[in-house]
Amino acid sequence: MMGALSHLRVLDLSRVLAGPWAGQLLADLGAEVIKVEKPGEGDDTRRWGPPFLKDKDGRDSKESAYYLSTNRNKRSVAIDITQAAGQDLVRKLAAQCDVVLENFKVGGLAKYGLDYASLKAVKPDIVYCSITGFGQDGPYASRAGYDFLVQGMGGLMSLTGEQGGEPMKVGVALTDIFTGMYASVAILAALAHRDRTGQGQHVDMALLDVQVAVLANQASNYLVGGVIPERLGNSHPNIVPYQAFPTADGHVILAVGNDTQFQRFCGVAGCPALAEDARFATNAARVKNRDILVPLLKANMASRPSAQWIEMLEAVGVPCGPINNLAQVFDNPQIRHRGMVAHMDHPVSGSVDLLANPIRLSETPVTYDRAPPQLGADTMDVLSTLLALDQETVNALSADGIVGVSS
Repeated sequence: MMGALSHLRVLDLSRVLAGPWAGQLLADLGAEVIKVEKPGEGDDTRRWGPPFLKDKDGRDSKESAYYLSTNRNKRSVAIDITQAAGQDLVRKLAAQCDVVLENFKVGGLAKYGLDYASLKAVKPDIVYCSITGFGQDGPYASRAGYDFLVQGMGGLMSLTGEQGGEPMKVGVALTDIFTGMYASVAILAALAHRDRTGQGQHVDMALLDVQVAVLANQASNYLVGGVIPERLGNSHPNIVPYQAFPTADGHVILAVGNDTQFQRFCGVAGCPALAEDARFATNAARVKNRDILVPLLKANMASRPSAQWIEMLEAVGVPCGPINNLAQVFDNPQIRHRGMVAHMDHPVSGSVDLLANPIRLSETPVTYDRAPPQLGADTMDVLSTLLALDQETVNALSADGIVGVSS
């Protein structure tokens, strides 16, 4: 079955997470994504373990779980871009592609003749996406950017953690992932423009820009209200009660979104008078008086086990749920039904389980055609197919260290 983007070819010069995440999303939707890596080393994340994928004999392979998480459906071509012959190969490949994706430091590819201006010269309608920490201009443009650093600089850590406690990063590299997703959307927008006008363009994505953008309502709270938001732990700045509560045997998330739901909660919890109290009858009043209300609710919630609360609240349409660990997540019947684990064949291990793509398209569904590639696994095929190089030529390039070919 043809994918939604099967008419597109992407040259992916990126590594680690934000760029590869964008490339994997495009690949999942059908684009041919050619991942260019350094011979002998490849993407840094190949070595970011343990855990590593086990081979068929139970031994660690050279592919970490981290690398596997973000490089599905791609082809790996190992080319040394520090050598003139390698740069020439990349330029020729770019001429056969619709998109180039890279996350080198600002100006880092210009010395190799692989920057936007250079590749535009060989492919005028190219869509060239650069992902950096701080963007192509501005006082921080030359700095290296990392997710953890940007979560701090971009305000997310000031909002995350217990009230009065230490600032906390989010448990996954959320800024990198959001940047990859925004980059994918930007690339598709640029391609839509190209298809109408014939013009390519440079897409400039910055981790810091994205982190600030996804502050969403918290940023709006500050811009509109003028008050700097503080850490509230699991509480919500604009909705009460909307947090985790201790129960008799664990915790339950209570997510009351409106006054009617609060009334139903109070009825089930055996405290209907709270819903009639002027201090708590409306959400605005509950936010104002959260310091009074929340301790009352905590005492009540601690009286029953989590499963009983969930059963009672779901029966009356009050949003609630457990706090699952990852074993519980992947054993959850809804997650299993929705197929959120992709089972893929793999040449080293025999098979590998990966997170599935959450996009559901009725006519052009996501497919899982290629496990994350071994370093240089597709060098010969890509160079012979797209650049018409014969085996002898590729062997000579390999002997000179310009390309790497998987054994």
